[in-house]
Amino acid sequence: MRRLLVTLLMLSGSLAHGASQDDDFLAAREAFRVGGASKLEGYAKRLNGHLLEPYLTYWQLSLRLERAAADEVRAFLVAHRDSPLSESLRADWLKVLGKNERWELFEQELPLLLGDDIEVTCYALQSRARLNASEALREARPLWFVTRELPESCTPLFHALAASGQLSPDDVWTRIRLALEAGRVSRARRVAGYLPAGQAPEPRVLETIASNPAGFLERQKFNLKGRAGREAVMFAAHRLARSSPPQAARHWAKLEERFAPEDRAYVWGLIGYLGAMHHDPNALAWYARAVDLSDLQLAWKARAALRARAWDEVLAAVEAMTEKEASEPAWRYWRARALKELGRAEDAEQILKPLATEFNFYGQLALEELGGKIATPPAAYKPGTEDVGDVNQRIGIRRALELYRLGLRPEANREWVWAIRDFDDKQLLAAAEVARRYEVYDRAINTADRTTELHDFGLRYLAPYRDVLTSHAARLALDEAWVYGLIRQESRFIPDARSRAGASGLMQLMPGTARWVARKLGLKNWRWSKVNEVDTNISLGTYYLRHVLDTLDGHPVLASAAYNAGPGRARAWRPEATIEGAVYAETIPLSETRDYVKKVMANTTYYAHTFSEQLQSLKQRLGVIGPRRIETEAPLDDLP
Repeated sequence: MRRLLVTLLMLSGSLAHGASQDDDFLAAREAFRVGGASKLEGYAKRLNGHLLEPYLTYWQLSLRLERAAADEVRAFLVAHRDSPLSESLRADWLKVLGKNERWELFEQELPLLLGDDIEVTCYALQSRARLNASEALREARPLWFVTRELPESCTPLFHALAASGQLSPDDVWTRIRLALEAGRVSRARRVAGYLPAGQAPEPRVLETIASNPAGFLERQKFNLKGRAGREAVMFAAHRLARSSPPQAARHWAKLEERFAPEDRAYVWGLIGYLGAMHHDPNALAWYARAVDLSDLQLAWKARAALRARAWDEVLAAVEAMTEKEASEPAWRYWRARALKELGRAEDAEQILKPLATEFNFYGQLALEELGGKIATPPAAYKPGTEDVGDVNQRIGIRRALELYRLGLRPEANREWVWAIRDFDDKQLLAAAEVARRYEVYDRAINTADRTTELHDFGLRYLAPYRDVLTSHAARLALDEAWVYGLIRQESRFIPDARSRAGASGLMQLMPGTARWVARKLGLKNWRWSKVNEVDTNISLGTYYLRHVLDTLDGHPVLASAAYNAGPGRARAWRPEATIEGAVYAETIPLSETRDYVKKVMANTTYYAHTFSEQLQSLKQRLGVIGPRRIETEAPLDDLP
């Protein structure tokens, strides 16, 4: 009895020590976040020898990186090259060195950086410009046409390009257009500072157009003598097309004769693109008046043609794309379909055969187009105990698992990805099995997804919590494979997953949706804190899924779109005439939802095969989507 008591006391002391260390580590992380160097130092002393000690050292060094000695930084980089912390610190250090123009040291460290970082790239070009300005500026010039916001380290390069006469007014206007197309008026105003004196657009005019483009066009008080005035009118037509392509087209049709041919075509390309995204039946006619379309505009031209069943236009749009864009699975498939519809079956088959070997939505469709049936390939390799044990003992994997245990998922994911970055297929499957055993299901799936030759679809398409999910799916007469396909895409089976928008849990419920369903189910004492409980989340999520399925003709494609983007949008995207479910999915305007629906439906077919259900082809599951029938549609009720 005494021995048992001593053992229990020792165990409780060990657990308390572990909990204390957990608290200390989390407190150290918070101290780093707020810049509390002295507090961080205290926690670091208490956690000496801890598995995650490199993080403490990294945080301490990061807080004083501006004044840290080169030898100290290099010592950390060498000691922790098995961790992503080394890459993060090296990138941060290079930025400090570049900012302070310590070019000799910068050049020594730059070749050791493994990843790409645009801020570091611009510092590198600044450094090279000291020795060969013309070559460095020639390489910097393409950055001028990058659409996203660029770091301050790029600004000196742009100043140098302008000062050396390597930025023409046309170049400046091109970047202004890119900014305005993205809706970044303030950025356009900054870029306009590179124009010669008196040529910049009036800031007040741009702001007026941004807030009320229709009003600006209707007043017709335009000064078209200078480029600034002409660009303002074109911006107004484009801005109006974002909300009303037909209205923009009417205004532009009255104005275009006062503009140069290339400007006319430019605006029609924008109106066509936005019209296609709005599923306007006139989009192809607007596109017909445009030239020099971007890949994005061509993609939407192809989508508009798909809705119109204009297969010749689909083919022409895909064949006009850059090689990189045209090689995407979607465009390979639709090019093949267009060729087949146009009587060129042999050419279509040459595209479909290699595509059918790929494990994605369009690979499945290609396989079925060739007459094949979707199946999960047999697992050609299963890691043994020794293989799993070897991966489990790797320091990077151990650190990642500890970070997952502490709930520090972003840090854990970076540690995991770094640890497996050079793994072969067998090691990847062993790592996926480690993740599965520790119930880190998202890593198990993502890691198994990385294999190129040896595949294990049992790991790629895990089905945890099946005892809970099966009962809820059966009670609501939901296709279990479809629910699993949806959860795999929503959360990768992370019970406490939280999106940037605020959705939580396995089925990623928003607070308003969860509250609405809880009220419908009559749940008493509902609290948001319960949303991450597996049974509660699945109960609420499956009820909501059943509801949107019932309000949308019982069609899983529409319901999948509704689950991600809302029932109102899923209905609004319905066609004027019946189209294939695959065309509906391809022409969803929101890129996130478009990708989501395709992946949910592709996941569903693999889960159905795994569960040995009565198999439907993907085409059968996609079915056809008919036009809206307002008089017979179920009301959306008070759906959030």
